[in-house]
Amino acid sequence: MNYADIKGGTWYPEFGMYSIVDGMVKVAKSLGVEFKLGEEVMHVVVENGTANKVVTSVNNTGVENSYSFDVLIGAGDYHHIETNLLEKKYQSYSKKYWDSRVLAPSSLLFYVGLNKKLNGVTHHSLFFDTDFSVHGNEIYNNPMWPSNPLFYASVPSVTDASLAPVGCENLFFLVPIAPDLKDDDEIREKYFDILVKRLKDITGNDISQNIVYKRSYCINDFKGDYHAFKGNAYGLANTLLQTAILKPSLKNKKLKNFYYTGQLTVPGPGVPPSIISGEVVAKQIAKDFKN
Repeated sequence: MNYADIKGGTWYPEFGMYSIVDGMVKVAKSLGVEFKLGEEVMHVVVENGTANKVVTSVNNTGVENSYSFDVLIGAGDYHHIETNLLEKKYQSYSKKYWDSRVLAPSSLLFYVGLNKKLNGVTHHSLFFDTDFSVHGNEIYNNPMWPSNPLFYASVPSVTDASLAPVGCENLFFLVPIAPDLKDDDEIREKYFDILVKRLKDITGNDISQNIVYKRSYCINDFKGDYHAFKGNAYGLANTLLQTAILKPSLKNKKLKNFYYTGQLTVPGPGVPPSIISGEVVAKQIAKDFKN
């Protein structure tokens, strides 16, 4: 099968995925949660075996703030928190441990706005018209930019008309790639041209003259925006030795009040599992500090 349409908008909320975040923020605020935005945590202060304070930098201005807590939860990139925010003696895992981890793929992404509607497309489409085994090998066994990539295309405006102006389309491309590859504009443009041609050849939709917005996102962006370990997009690969309790622990092994959530820990990568990891940690904290 060259090309698979996946009908409908499975697990897709009205007004896009951001509405999930917006809903969670509203619930949190209703429960008294206070958000400090535009501040990056630069250091975790430990006293007497307890992580009791974080130091932040405000929008790269050089201005620092500090906040004290009874319990800390690290929901950012696990490796970054361990190796950059904590002193070595408080880290649960060594550099050797992290270097031995098998990572899931990273991604080359394109966000595209078109000034026309597309014909015969659905919300989700998988373009498996090339050899899956070759692409898989170029991700896991011989890491390199794919010679003939498979890719995913999403046209969410097919499901939700509010996501594009009238007569226009919202298009999203994703190519799974190995983490930690060389990433630059020339490489990105090369693959964008490949995707546009493949879309035309397979679906008959030529978008080359109808692009009014384009943004790419790749390894360097995952590292810069999220401190993602080696620029990964999906956490650890689901190998037997990286499953369940063999994933990085939800609890810091050296600090009694420091916990972790997110895709590098239990239950694993993906939006639902990452959200569930927060629920698991919340229950664990309630148990550990019930008195």
